[in-house]
Amino acid sequence: MHVLTFGNHEFEGQNNAYLLSDTETVTLVDTGIATPRIREQFATELHERGLGFADIDQIVLTHWHPDHTGLAGDIQAQSGATVYVHEADAPLVRRDADALDELHGRQRVYFDEWGIPPAAQDELRSALADDHLVGQPPTVQSIAEGVTIDVGERDLRVLHAPGHAAGLCCFTFDGAAGREAFVGDAILPKYTPNVGGADVRVDAPLATYLDTLERLANQELARVWPGHRDVIENPTGRAREIIAHHRERASRILDILRKAGPADAWTVSAHLFGELEGIHILHGPGEAYAHLDHLDRHGLVERTEDGYRVRPERPALETIM
Repeated sequence: MHVLTFGNHEFEGQNNAYLLSDTETVTLVDTGIATPRIREQFATELHERGLGFADIDQIVLTHWHPDHTGLAGDIQAQSGATVYVHEADAPLVRRDADALDELHGRQRVYFDEWGIPPAAQDELRSALADDHLVGQPPTVQSIAEGVTIDVGERDLRVLHAPGHAAGLCCFTFDGAAGREAFVGDAILPKYTPNVGGADVRVDAPLATYLDTLERLANQELARVWPGHRDVIENPTGRAREIIAHHRERASRILDILRKAGPADAWTVSAHLFGELEGIHILHGPGEAYAHLDHLDRHGLVERTEDGYRVRPERPALETIM
C-alpha cells in the first residue's frame, strides 16, 4: 500500500488517497479534488511508482465530498476503472441533476432556519460552487454495508459509517498490524469531522454520528487510515475522544443558551467559533444545529419562535451522550 498525500487549501489541510497494487489489480481509495495542481501532483505520485491514470482498475470512494471524489471521473475516462461508492452518495458522485437540486434545496431551507444572514449566505454559496473542484462525473457502481471488494492481495469489506455524510463508508481489511481500515472522514487524527453542515441530508446528524463512533470503537481495529493527515494508531481511543468532545460541546451549548438564549444556530455558532468565512459559514452553524437538534430530540432544549432555549425540567446530559 502507498499513501498519496496532496495539499488542500480548499478544505482542511492534507488530503490522502491510497494506492493498492499487485501484479493484476491497481486500486485507488479516494482521489482528491480535480484542480489542475492536484491532478498534476496525482500524476506525479503515480509516475514515481511506474503507473499512470490509465493503469487504474478500480476506485473506491469513502464519500461524496469533492476532496475525495473530484478526480474519479477523469481517471475513469482514461482507464475505464470501476468506481465504487455507497448507494446513498452515488447520485451526488455521478452529479445527478435531481439529487443536486434536492441537496441545494435542503441547504437553502437550513440556511434560513439556522439564521445565517443573507450576506453570509451569498459568501457561502460562492464557496460551495464546486465546479472547479470536480472533473467529469464518473459512472458508479453502488455498494452497501457488508459488500466485499476484491483488490487483489486483500479484500475490502464495506462498513457503512454515516454522520459526516449519509453514505460515508469505511473499508476494513487484514493489514500488517492486524485488522485495519480506510476510514475517510469518519474519524480524523487532528480535527473532529463536521456533522450537520457537511451533509444536510443526514437525519438526526449528531445521533447518527455518535452511533458510528461507538460502532468504530467496538471494531477492535489495530489502526486506521484517514482521509486527511496521518495514520491513527489507536482508533478506539480516538473515537472515544471524539465522543467526549461532543459531550463537552453539548455542555457548552447548554451554557450558552442559559446565558444568551433563546438563540438560533448562527448565534450559538458565533459563541462557539467566532466570526466565520468561506466553507466554515456552513460548518459552524451546521455543527451548532446538529447539537441543538440532538438536545431538542432528547428534551434538554426546546425550539421556540425566538430560537432554542433550555428546558427548566430536563434529563441530565450524561443520559443522552
